[in-house]
Amino acid sequence: MTPPRYGQPVFLISEAAARAGMHAQTLRTYDRLGLVVPQRAAGRGRRYSERDVDKLREIQRLSQEEGINLAGIARIFDLVEENEQLRDRLEQLLGLTGQRPRVFTASPSGDIVATKPGARVRRASTAGALVVWRPSRD
Repeated sequence: MTPPRYGQPVFLISEAAARAGMHAQTLRTYDRLGLVVPQRAAGRGRRYSERDVDKLREIQRLSQEEGINLAGIARIFDLVEENEQLRDRLEQLLGLTGQRPRVFTASPSGDIVATKPGARVRRASTAGALVVWRPSRD
């Protein structure tokens, strides 16, 4: 039998609580506050992954050793997640996956898009547009 993946929800609340060294009611509170939201089984039972258990341990460490309250811990987790998303986006934009360097430009809508070196972004066609010009009468 293969071991579960790191993010695979396999632990019942009692086992996750025991692994994290907490009471099950604490896990329910963290779920209600959105700190650690486990996946739900078909019968609506909570299922925790090893990643969730590690996060529970980090909450406990930040709270007990660093003296950070739960609102502060939630903010830290939000910032860590945002940072990871930005790093993923940066890696995607910069092509750090072994591709050659790419060139970026702003599209007419303001989005950043990758282009080939020397290429221009196509602008929305203005063919058929009527432009009215009136000289000023100063």
